[in-house]
Amino acid sequence: MIALIQHEGREFRVDLKQPVDISISMGNGTGPVAWYLDPATIEPVVNEHFTGSVKLGGSVNFRNIRFNPHGHITHTECVGHISREDYSVNQEVKEYFHMCTLVTVTPEIWSGTDEISQPGDKLITRSGLESLGAIRWNPAVVIRTSPNDRSKLSRNYSDSNPVYLHHDAVQWLSDAGVDHLLLDVPSVDRESDKGKLKGHHIFWNYPQSPILKRSITELVYVPDHVPDGEYLLNLQFAPIENDASPSRPLLFKLI
Repeated sequence: MIALIQHEGREFRVDLKQPVDISISMGNGTGPVAWYLDPATIEPVVNEHFTGSVKLGGSVNFRNIRFNPHGHITHTECVGHISREDYSVNQEVKEYFHMCTLVTVTPEIWSGTDEISQPGDKLITRSGLESLGAIRWNPAVVIRTSPNDRSKLSRNYSDSNPVYLHHDAVQWLSDAGVDHLLLDVPSVDRESDKGKLKGHHIFWNYPQSPILKRSITELVYVPDHVPDGEYLLNLQFAPIENDASPSRPLLFKLI
C-alpha cells in the first residue's frame, strides 16, 4: 500500500505496509525498568467468583496489568509531566503524522560542571548535534545513542545515571522548531538533578508560555539496520487521560 505525501512543496511516497516499529514492548517482568520501580506485572484476576486464566481453568484470559508508563515501556508525554495544571497527552497532542529526522549521536563524557551536569556524565550536547552537519531538522526528531546494543530492550536504568541531553542541546532543538522529540534513553534530563528537569522545562517553555502541542517520547529503540535520515513518523499512544501514555512510534521510509 503506497501513500503519496506532500509536505512544504516536497513530495514523497511511503509504503504503509513496511513500518519500522521503534517501541519497546513490556511483559510480565520483562522490558526496561527505570526510576527505581519494580518490574511490570501482568497477572490473571482470580477471586471467589472468577478465574481469569484458561490455563487455571477459567473460560477466558482476563488479566490486570500493573506498570508505570514512564518507567516500564516506550511512552509519550506532554507538558503535564512537569506542570501544576492537569494536562493530558490524550488532549494536548492531536497530530499523529510528522516529517521526522533520525540521527545517531555518540554521547560525550562531560568534564565540566554546571548547575546540573557533573564530570563523568554521558551527555548529548549542542556541539554534538551541530557536528552532525547539514541536516534537515524536521518537526519530529529521533535521537539514537551509540553504542546501540539490544540490552536497551531490557536494561535496568535505575541508579545508573543514564545518558541525557544537556539543557543547551534541548534549547538548540527547540529553537530549530522540533515539536516531537524521541529518545532511546529514560529521560531528557539527568536521573538525579534535584527536581530541576531543566530540559523538560525548556522544551515546553514552561511555565512562561507552555507549548502544549509538543511531546517527548522516551525509551524507544531504533535497530542498527535503520539508517539515519528522513522518515514519516506515525506517533500513536493509548487514549489515557494522563501526562504520559504507552506509545508505539512507527517510522516509514520515504521512497
